[in-house]
Amino acid sequence: MSDHARPANGDGWHECQCGNKHWGIYGAAGLLAVRREGEAIVVLLQHRAPWSHNGNTWGLPGGALNRDEGAIDGALREASEEVGIDHRHLTAVDSYIDDHHSWRYETVIALASSEATVSVANHESLAVAWIAMEHVEKENLHPSFAKSWPHLSALIEALEI
Repeated sequence: MSDHARPANGDGWHECQCGNKHWGIYGAAGLLAVRREGEAIVVLLQHRAPWSHNGNTWGLPGGALNRDEGAIDGALREASEEVGIDHRHLTAVDSYIDDHHSWRYETVIALASSEATVSVANHESLAVAWIAMEHVEKENLHPSFAKSWPHLSALIEALEI
């Protein structure tokens, strides 16, 4: 299929070689915003709406990438749509790829300034919160985020925040 025949919007399910269905026909990306609050390093998590895939869990704002969209742009777009964070208060510093060969999810790790504010910006979120790293695993986490958290937390700990 030529690029002109492929839809620009990436919304849709991908039947993965791993046996699961994943959201995003061109893959997906999410934003892991990080900042220091006093002595704690906190990360931004989204409480996903019950109707969403693996709903009523805590994870990252994110979603399907559009046809010619890179992970950073997609993660920033999705985070703006879902939790209202302004990209001008974020600096992408690293990423982690959950690669399934025929599909992938890229978590973009970004440093958030103290001016970065968040809110429930659309129907995909029940709540948003800055959560201390040591408390993340105590939440009811989205299964894929829970699987990636050990890798992500190691990347965050390596940063000088």
